[in-house]
Amino acid sequence: MPSPRSADELLRLDNQLCFAVYSTSLAMTKLYQPHLARLRLTYPQYLAMLALWESDGPMVSELGARLSLDSGTLTPLLKRLEATGYVERRRAIDDERRVHIHLTAAGRKLKARAAQVPECLLAASQCSISELTALTRELQALRDRLRAA
Repeated sequence: MPSPRSADELLRLDNQLCFAVYSTSLAMTKLYQPHLARLRLTYPQYLAMLALWESDGPMVSELGARLSLDSGTLTPLLKRLEATGYVERRRAIDDERRVHIHLTAAGRKLKARAAQVPECLLAASQCSISELTALTRELQALRDRLRAA
């Protein structure tokens, strides 16, 4: 059983990995916000566009799984992207229950303009590309272990 002092240390906010990840995510979102505003995207919409630029035409359920978003969150996000003209939803011909998300010409064109967004993180972080790559891999591995737990 931990001593009162060690329990106090365990419960210090600054010793919490969850808070470090959470507050870093907030800082990153704040950093990205003005760049994404120029693209007419919110941060979750930007993540959806990143996934679509990698693989155009997934089913809504596949995109939701890729982004770890449920349909209640993803559907309004996709409707807003559709309203901006970046994506279109198409029902599968063989099964109308399946809806695929496709980039429009404007959505494909946006990719070139979005290339500057990761560069702002690189500059602000004062890290090398290899440091950020290593950190990303470590966080992905941690995420995968936590999901499996």
